[in-house]
Amino acid sequence: MAINFEFVFTSFMILLISSVQTSSAQLSRGFYNSTCPNVEQLVRAAVTQKLQQTFVTAPSTLRLFFHDCFVRGCDASVLLVSPTNQAEKSHPDDVSLAGDGFDTVVKAKVAVDSDRQCRNKVSCADILALATRDVVNLAGGPFYEVELGRRDGRISTIASVQHHLPSPNFNLDQLNSLFSFNGLSQTDMIALSGNLSGKNMPRLHTIGFSHCNKFSKRMYNFSPGNRIDPTLNLQYALKLKQTCPVNVDPRVALVLDPFTPQTFDNQYFKNLQQGMGLLSSDQVLFTDPRSRDTINLFASNEQAFYTAITKLGRVGVNTGNQGEIRVDCTKVN
Repeated sequence: MAINFEFVFTSFMILLISSVQTSSAQLSRGFYNSTCPNVEQLVRAAVTQKLQQTFVTAPSTLRLFFHDCFVRGCDASVLLVSPTNQAEKSHPDDVSLAGDGFDTVVKAKVAVDSDRQCRNKVSCADILALATRDVVNLAGGPFYEVELGRRDGRISTIASVQHHLPSPNFNLDQLNSLFSFNGLSQTDMIALSGNLSGKNMPRLHTIGFSHCNKFSKRMYNFSPGNRIDPTLNLQYALKLKQTCPVNVDPRVALVLDPFTPQTFDNQYFKNLQQGMGLLSSDQVLFTDPRSRDTINLFASNEQAFYTAITKLGRVGVNTGNQGEIRVDCTKVN
């Protein structure tokens, strides 16, 4: 599903990035110290319980956070439900978002509102940001401080998703264009490629999964001269063929990291060095010399690729009097 980003005008890009920088300055780590001092403990308890029920909670929550932030900014608009199926979550790029991610936010919202001091004081956007940090940490990743103070958006449309999420077949230039549009650098993009999960890149590729039809072309009829993508490790390709034969059930999915699929670590980057990036948009990060050095750095330094999530959480946020604090995360007040 190739997407042409030439429609992105430079002036609009500068305007968006400027607004991101301005609004993010109003976020703070202690935003709820006086209104809901226990918010982080409440969210973490709910996330912990949900993760104990199913590990899918981790990649699905991370993917939900990315999809939310890259469409209209981090405003929880992806959580809104339309009775006529016209909200973001009904777009083809969002329909595969796992229900466990949405359920994690719902359960965390209930937990926060169970505290009378906190009831209807914490935005759904902030709850999603905190839940994302917690699934990262509980899956073996770092505990990092989360900037808070986001307000929930009131608009969610199918049209707003179009052209705002990457394709699994994007090359480096296309990836850089989209991330630059959101005020993120190539280094941020590579870091998030190893941290986030789902159908659209980036994914929590260290603990995520992908369906066979998203990478099958790399194993069958890749090009007239190569049936198998030459950048794909041959032994790995043969194993993939066993699980994903021609005309396989489209519901069949594989883990993106075959070595440590349930651990938040830097194995994803080591896999790329061995030609074991499952998707083309993964492997291109190592085959393209412009990004290879960063992959090598992250493969040797497990702490180096975590900081970009904070920058992601600043994208297009509503603060101050913008937006609202939803009573129900699935509908506007």
